[in-house]
Amino acid sequence: MYDLDMSTAFPPHLTIAQLQGNSLPKLVQNEIERMILDGQLLPGAKLTESTLADQLGVSRGPVREAFRLLEEAGLVRTEKNRGVFVRDVPIEEALEIFEVRAVMDLYVGRKVAQTANTTQVRELRQLVEAMDQAVKGGNAQDYHSFNLRFHDRLLELAGNAKLLSTYRKLVNELSLFRRQNLTEESMAVYSREHRAIVKAIAAGDAEAAGQAMHDHVMNSRERTRLNYEARRAPHSAPAPVATPAPSRTLRRTVTA
Repeated sequence: MYDLDMSTAFPPHLTIAQLQGNSLPKLVQNEIERMILDGQLLPGAKLTESTLADQLGVSRGPVREAFRLLEEAGLVRTEKNRGVFVRDVPIEEALEIFEVRAVMDLYVGRKVAQTANTTQVRELRQLVEAMDQAVKGGNAQDYHSFNLRFHDRLLELAGNAKLLSTYRKLVNELSLFRRQNLTEESMAVYSREHRAIVKAIAAGDAEAAGQAMHDHVMNSRERTRLNYEARRAPHSAPAPVATPAPSRTLRRTVTA
């Protein structure tokens, strides 16, 4: 059994049921993953067991195990005699990942359009509406969160567990580039593309849904390429990045 420091506060997004139903290393993994995806831990940053253990109110053992799980998920890398670092994906690799995602999403769109029921379509529409509200409020952080849930839900509805795990790893590796793409203008464009995807799924049009998802990813790929080139150009302004949420700590005794 691992013990959490009872003097710290666990993240408000974690319910007691979630805390009791997960091992401590898994909870630590989830929290470090959130910090990476929110931009609190940037690509190339070195992760120190003792620092994170103190921050999360746990011992170093769960943090060490969480590092292993995060490496399997593609979010960190371990360098012998140097330590653990947040992965820094080269732009060339990122563009290749977008291309692989586009092919996978082509399949997902077709499959979901063939199988989605009324309740599932309503759920997808609610996520799109939540993203629309985030766009209206200029809240890139909320938009990013709902966007991840939208695409993850589409993968779940496709009903292919192997595809889901592979896709999630690819999405993790693209986390930095995707945040840098979130401007007021691009979020509005993404929302229109999401509505087109759901419209095709609701109509049961497999070809249109697949193509809409494929084009959505390839448009994001092109935006990523242009943003990268703009940041590399002399005197260019840095690309906007979503504002990270405040750091949180964990509290509760959990059985490993």
